[in-house]
Amino acid sequence: MPTELAAHASSTPFAGSAPAATAGPGSAPFAGSETAGRLQCVIGDLASELPQLELRVPSVETREYAVDASTRTRLANLDLGPAVAFPVSAEEVQAVVRAAARHGVAVVPRGAGSGLAGGATADQEQLVVSTERLNRIVEVSPLDEVAVVEPGVINADLNRHLEPYGLFYAPDPASWDISSIGGNIATNAGGLRCAKYGVTRESILALDVVLADGSLVHVGHRSIKGVTGLDLVSLFVGSEGILGIVVAATVRLRPVPVARRTVSAFFESTAAGADALSAITRSTVRPSVVEFFDSRTLENIDKHSGSTLTARGGALLLIELDGYGIDEQSADLRAALEAVGGLVTEESVEDGEALWELRRSGRGFDPAEWFAGGDIAVPKSRIPEIFAHFPVVEERFGVTIGAVAHAGDGNLHPVITLRIPEGADPAVVPPQLHDAAVALAQFALELGGTVSGEHGIGSSKLDLAALELSGRNREAQHAIKRAFDPAALFNPGKAI
Repeated sequence: MPTELAAHASSTPFAGSAPAATAGPGSAPFAGSETAGRLQCVIGDLASELPQLELRVPSVETREYAVDASTRTRLANLDLGPAVAFPVSAEEVQAVVRAAARHGVAVVPRGAGSGLAGGATADQEQLVVSTERLNRIVEVSPLDEVAVVEPGVINADLNRHLEPYGLFYAPDPASWDISSIGGNIATNAGGLRCAKYGVTRESILALDVVLADGSLVHVGHRSIKGVTGLDLVSLFVGSEGILGIVVAATVRLRPVPVARRTVSAFFESTAAGADALSAITRSTVRPSVVEFFDSRTLENIDKHSGSTLTARGGALLLIELDGYGIDEQSADLRAALEAVGGLVTEESVEDGEALWELRRSGRGFDPAEWFAGGDIAVPKSRIPEIFAHFPVVEERFGVTIGAVAHAGDGNLHPVITLRIPEGADPAVVPPQLHDAAVALAQFALELGGTVSGEHGIGSSKLDLAALELSGRNREAQHAIKRAFDPAALFNPGKAI
């Protein structure tokens, strides 16, 4: 199934916690299978070895830890959630992993639970290791332009902490105010500023990782340059928790730009707006953010947020410029976009902030519709072709498709919808939504793209990954997994 496939459900990520349950031998109220028995042994060991560790046994109260943002509709069908450990140090993570390895219990690393590919889903016979309490900003070094942070630090909180230093952490996922650095690392999260500053991988210099045997390794360098050994940092970034648990990260920081400006450019149609993207590439201007909204997305935002975007045009390019020469950048951008029919406005600070908030949280979902989402990506020169292909898929499967795109790097977030007929069971999602999502992913591959630009594969998109990765490629990836995790205990059934 593609990511975000659900029955008329909200995609609001969960960021809460369940009440504590007493941990100890024989206290778990779950079924007596062999695996459950091994889990009880782990719980007993940890209660003796780490009495200070908060450990919740499988129960109704831990059900929230069985799902992520894309799979929350499964909650209604769950009787019990997984066991959940809340370590507060790398040493506690090591002890938890060692106990799980000793008894052969699967471990599911979890950040803030805001993932959109089922990457943190768990069952009642697995042990979730939550990193939400590993939330210290250990160090900020302004002269080195680096920070050392634990994985539970929230992206937006890190940037608030960095403001007095005149520095910022560039990766900017749309869920920046709820997603954790560890989760961003696990999925190699992208976001809005990738056009200029790159994805998460470009801002990670070093990692401390707990491996499947409980050992702690440091990979990477504090220095910007470093080529000693294989690039294990890039291997762990985006590995979705199947190779190890990140317990600290050395992240690269950048100076806060001397100026930032929001520029909007409205076009009369989706096709006109998509075609206009090439004008930015041909210009000398390199925006930090380029977001594209097609007609259906503008209509959706107006409907759910009470805005009036469609009164200004049929498609929108929302752009952020930053750095020196902001007036010159803005003038050159205006000339480039007006030459291809854009209605260009340099937005005020207040209006710009309102537009960015609509980008982050303005879309909604109609309870009378099924929907499926995704995060395909294509070379940015092919963006007009993927939008032009939407009507083909709509006609073939009887669905409706709209998308917002990180147009600066070719990453699209299509939303496929289908009206729920009167009398139909909303929980029974018809296959054409899945089939339409697969068709879009296949077309993205034909254009030289990928089935997942930033959300990851998780458990929801394994079938799509099989379309992209050759058999030999997957064999190599499974060999790497076995080298790090011979017993396949870390996040089984995910990513590869």
